[in-house]
Amino acid sequence: MEQLLSVLIGVLVAASVYLMMGRNLLRFLFGLILLSNAANLTIFVAGRLTPGAPPLVPDGLDAPVGDVANALPQALVLTAIVIGFGLFAFALILAVRAYRSLGTLNTDDMRVAEPKDQA
Repeated sequence: MEQLLSVLIGVLVAASVYLMMGRNLLRFLFGLILLSNAANLTIFVAGRLTPGAPPLVPDGLDAPVGDVANALPQALVLTAIVIGFGLFAFALILAVRAYRSLGTLNTDDMRVAEPKDQA
């Protein structure tokens, strides 16, 4: 299962790099989201996929009994998902504002602050 997820992570990173290399701002945002998902899967797989029980501590004991799942990667991924969604929402609003003011999503056409001879 970990090998399959590793291949999926590689495909997601390759697709995100392909999308981020384009000149369209919306494609760049979608590539950024794919890269974020690949990083989340990497963190999740790094915590090892074990069929353990939930990490609950019984009454009267100081530690869980037996093999338990690692809760730290799950908590990190959940936090990263929330932060990634906030970043995507903010970047999408910036892209909409840029489209409304400039009339294009092509990054080459967005160079309004540069001199004409450098374009």
